[in-house]
Amino acid sequence: MIELEGVPELIDPVMVAAFEGWNDAGDAASTAVAHLDREWKGEVFAALDAEDYYDFQVNRPTVFMDGGVRKITWPTTRLSVVRVGGEKPRDLVLVRGIEPSMRWRSFCNEILGFAHELGVELVVVLGALLGDTPHTRPVPISGTTSDPELARRMELEETKYEGPTGIVGILQEACTHAGVPAVSLWAAVPHYVSQPPNPKATLALLNRLEDLIDVRIPLGELPEDARAWQVGVDQLAAEDSEVAEYVQTLEEARDTAELPEASGEAIAREFERYLRRRDGGSGPAGGHATADGSDGPSYRREGPGGRARPPKPPKPETDADGEEPSDD
Repeated sequence: MIELEGVPELIDPVMVAAFEGWNDAGDAASTAVAHLDREWKGEVFAALDAEDYYDFQVNRPTVFMDGGVRKITWPTTRLSVVRVGGEKPRDLVLVRGIEPSMRWRSFCNEILGFAHELGVELVVVLGALLGDTPHTRPVPISGTTSDPELARRMELEETKYEGPTGIVGILQEACTHAGVPAVSLWAAVPHYVSQPPNPKATLALLNRLEDLIDVRIPLGELPEDARAWQVGVDQLAAEDSEVAEYVQTLEEARDTAELPEASGEAIAREFERYLRRRDGGSGPAGGHATADGSDGPSYRREGPGGRARPPKPPKPETDADGEEPSDD
């Protein structure tokens, strides 16, 4: 039985969740929820029992000193609540933890139990995957749901994915079967620079979340961090001609694919966000998911001065006529 003593009655609550691990390339999703918790000073009201869901040989506890006393932090999933002020205040229930090692169905049932008791109207699960996307272009964000009606109403894709999945996919399906509206927002992280942090992907997820739930999210230093991150990757890529050429190939493919999509929708979205901000308003374990659902490598390599640098990409295969094979 879930008891929520001390938690006030919430206003139009939305649950936002993210989990470290396979679903969280570049730590982009978990960092986004941590940003919300920090900016709005979230208050933790519940934590799941670590022994029920985690293998401590995979996700080890940590020891720290607190006033001369040794203490232990156990890996778990915590829930906090924040109130977004403004003309139309609403509450967010933030769920942040590590992808569980076991008993995923029970884990999701516990999360859904909290959602039911708190009157949550929508669950948004954030994730990040490795993809063939250039770091120089806007981060692709895909919004998916299993609910056809929700897909039409919120202009999302109805998911058709088949293949390996993580706790993000399992939780979304559990919500759907329980009759709780649920959405997943996925950021695509360049596979050649997958090491965390990735503030550009975190920023893109928060911007999409802002549009989805119609709140103004304080971004703090994230925009500046995102620009600095891109400049840093630009410099690292420029040091290796093969990587620079590979990035250029990705840029050309991305620009060609998006040319027919260059309508006014993206511009209108950015303009609406600008107006909202101007006018105020409501105020790593394992690998990572890739676009095809497989485990992607971490692609870590140390450059001069301890800087992580992108690896040389594999040369594209060619067929008998010397043409690069298509994805079809």
